[in-house]
Amino acid sequence: MSLRARLVAAVCLVSMVALGSAGVATYTLFAHTQLRQIDDSLQRTHEPLEALVAPEDARANPSDSDHDMDRSIEQVAPGLLVAVIDPSGEVDVSLPAREPGHSPLTVDIGRIERPPATSGSYRDQPFYSTLRADDSSTDVRLRTSRLSDGSVLVMGLSLRDATESRRRLVTIELIVAGIALIAAALLGWLLVGVGLRPLREVERTTLAIASGGDLDHEVPGADGSTEVGRLAAAMNTMFGRIRAAFAERDAKERALAESEARMRRFVADVSHELRTPLAAVTAYTELFERGARDRPDDLERALRGIGIEAARMRELVEELLLLAHLDEGRPLELRRIDLVEIVVDAITAARAVSPDWPISLRVDDVVTIDGDASRLRQVMDNLLANVRTHTPAGTTTSVRVGSRDGQAEIVVADDGPGMSAEQSARVFERFFRADPSRSRLSGGAGLGMAIIEALVAAHGGRIGVDTAPGQGVRVTILLPRHDDTEEA
Repeated sequence: MSLRARLVAAVCLVSMVALGSAGVATYTLFAHTQLRQIDDSLQRTHEPLEALVAPEDARANPSDSDHDMDRSIEQVAPGLLVAVIDPSGEVDVSLPAREPGHSPLTVDIGRIERPPATSGSYRDQPFYSTLRADDSSTDVRLRTSRLSDGSVLVMGLSLRDATESRRRLVTIELIVAGIALIAAALLGWLLVGVGLRPLREVERTTLAIASGGDLDHEVPGADGSTEVGRLAAAMNTMFGRIRAAFAERDAKERALAESEARMRRFVADVSHELRTPLAAVTAYTELFERGARDRPDDLERALRGIGIEAARMRELVEELLLLAHLDEGRPLELRRIDLVEIVVDAITAARAVSPDWPISLRVDDVVTIDGDASRLRQVMDNLLANVRTHTPAGTTTSVRVGSRDGQAEIVVADDGPGMSAEQSARVFERFFRADPSRSRLSGGAGLGMAIIEALVAAHGGRIGVDTAPGQGVRVTILLPRHDDTEEA
């Protein structure tokens, strides 16, 4: 059975229970109201009837015949069953209930419930009961009360009309309930179909995604206020996570491809960088073999060239080994250091090495961090060396040390020629030279900025470059600052 059919069946079942409960309640209330109205009618009739059949009145009119008494009772209580039972149990008066078009209704006097024989007056509380009429399926509602002389007055009213009214009520309720159930089923079928329309949209969208494989689609109707809306939102969340998983997989594949490409480029660059010094060493060796050993000037030049190229190869190998260690995530020797002291030492050394490049220092705050002092000194040395290498003499460099947003900040800025946007985007690439025309002797291997970025990242910081042609270069380094309050 489909969900729509089950929901409609549930609506019909609930409607049936509700209509049945309402019908039973209505029938019970209607029957109770009928009996109360009949009892009230008997109560209104009993006073004149008791006055008529009272023994005192009978003694006051001894000449009245039984026929006249019956006529008087019929006038006072037309159509009612009336019986008077004397204290000895004999029936003095007995009139059957009469209805137009029906035979008279009598009841067995012996089965009538009577009030107890007490000394109370005729105003004592009467008894009400219902008995089946003799030789008939009609019930009679009875009222019995005891008169002042101990006699019992019985009054009865046929319940034929009341029974017929209740039967008509049951018939009407069944017809109305049947029509209401049919209407509820039809209306429920339509409304449930409208209510399930978003669910069908969810089904269609899901099938479209499953068949087409396009995860960019979203299930419509996502709304947290409805069950279908929450289902749509859950489906969208699931598709979003699947998209994210595929995107992550694609990103990893791209990253792996880029890593392989970088590795190939890296190996090619290393081979290219080592080829020149190796070729130079080979040339000097051949010069030595051709007789330079016997010529002091040539011998000195060959040995000096071999030493210079060996130093270049050693520096290149050390830089590559450092980058390899940083790529492997090897821990640094961290300890509490004063960042201002590291910067001051680096500036002092740079001023001694290259006095033609003036350097200014501004300290906004005394900054303490947990770091590797030698590696941070290497960061500052490389930054100041880049200024000397890539700017003309007389270029001014300003260094500022302070704090920003709870982090230690180092800013190194120069007023040199600057770089283009393309150059600044590749400044941290390995073996990248902003000025390819420079020789490897003056320009280095192009690993300086890559080492700086790797060392800053190893300290949990980040680095940024702000530059433009003719506006110099501004390098900003942010490092996690040590919080002295943690030890308090």
